[in-house]
Amino acid sequence: MTPDQPAAPRSRPARPGTGRSAPRPGGAPRVREAARAKGRAASPARPRGTAGASRLPRRPSGWNVLDALRGLQQRVRRAWDRPLTAYYLLLGGSLLILVLGLVMVYSASQIKALQSGLSPSYFFRKQLFAAVLGGALMLLAVRMPIKLHRAFAYPLLAVSVFLMCLVQVPGMGIAVNGNQNWISFGGPFLLQPSEFGKLALVLWGADLLARKQDKRLLAQWKHLLVPLVPATGMLLGLIMLGGDMGTAIILTAILFGLLWLAGAPTRLFVGVLALAGVIGMLLIKTSANRMSRLACIGATEPGAHDQCWQAVHGIYALANGGWFGSGLGASMEKWGELPEPHTDFIFAITGEELGLAGTLSVLVLFAALGYAGIRVAGRTEDPFVRYAAGGVTTWITAQAVVNIGAVLGLLPIAGVPLPLFSYGGSALLPTMFAVGLLIAFARAEPAARAALAMRQPALRKKLARVRRKTMRRPVKRRPSGER
Repeated sequence: MTPDQPAAPRSRPARPGTGRSAPRPGGAPRVREAARAKGRAASPARPRGTAGASRLPRRPSGWNVLDALRGLQQRVRRAWDRPLTAYYLLLGGSLLILVLGLVMVYSASQIKALQSGLSPSYFFRKQLFAAVLGGALMLLAVRMPIKLHRAFAYPLLAVSVFLMCLVQVPGMGIAVNGNQNWISFGGPFLLQPSEFGKLALVLWGADLLARKQDKRLLAQWKHLLVPLVPATGMLLGLIMLGGDMGTAIILTAILFGLLWLAGAPTRLFVGVLALAGVIGMLLIKTSANRMSRLACIGATEPGAHDQCWQAVHGIYALANGGWFGSGLGASMEKWGELPEPHTDFIFAITGEELGLAGTLSVLVLFAALGYAGIRVAGRTEDPFVRYAAGGVTTWITAQAVVNIGAVLGLLPIAGVPLPLFSYGGSALLPTMFAVGLLIAFARAEPAARAALAMRQPALRKKLARVRRKTMRRPVKRRPSGER
């Protein structure tokens, strides 16, 4: 090589396993730096404070409002399927209906009491006493074992039949509003035995069907109907002797509920329903009072001789309430315009004073009770629990539908109170015992029992912690320099 010739480039050894030459030392960092510089030049300048904006979580490409609603629905469904849901619905819903009913009884009955020369709180005090007594019966029903409930059914049925027979004895039975279904115990205390007949039919019918199911006899229609249908017919006959068709309708609904739960064939069920419908139409045709009530469905005017006065003024009360009502105690229809404002038509006064919001709240609470009762009846494996829970649920929901339907003008006025809400101790006591029965069944579920057992130790710890805090005395610090 001569001095004028340029130096040949230094050859690089090839990479092992490839035919390419190895990169020059220090070449890779220069390439990466050039790429970074090119990227900075191509990308727009970011404002200060947004250096970490690219690290924020991004929504999925398919996210929308429907996905959020589905997630909320799943969470609600999981919460709704918890073991103690039915227990809390029954306990909370019944207590809320009872408390709201006491408030409305006090508001709706003041004018009626003053017109009768009584204290304004007369009916409220009687209802409060019945509620306290009913609370004791509810607690008793919750604590009673199922075997004792089954044994209690037969004495209750016998006592109810005996008292309903005494109602028809001259001098002992008392007629109220044209229906002789009451017994006087002296003074203002009256008893309506037919209300206890509803509870007796539920317990006795549930025990009867459960024993026949254990013996596999319900597949035969004779064992399905006898003696359940004849015994119910006897109760209905004693009630109809006094002219109380509203209570007879509720007893018939309980009978149909028990037959439905027992798996009665469709043709047999339809046949019994058709027979009951024919008998009911004959009873309506033979009574001018019942025919006038049937003619007042959907009435907007009082009509001749004011035969639809009560139905029309119930609609007026609901119309005056509007969305949120005229205010508690500010009803105008209870000033002598609407008959029975604290009993059969207390729902109309509720609509006038609390508005649509108040009436819808009552409907939601009754719907919650109905759902909880159906849930208890559907999840149990004990046939007695299933029949008893279904019978009580049918009783409460059917009576609520008949009462509210009459106030809304959709059904004839049957003269039945709104369960747990209207004034009347004879109706309140057996209803609260029946609700206690449902609560006992909800607590007896295996999953609910396990959940309650798990919560008891935690509850004890909380109570002990609260007790220690309340019993601890504050220590006063001495000022500095004091001995």
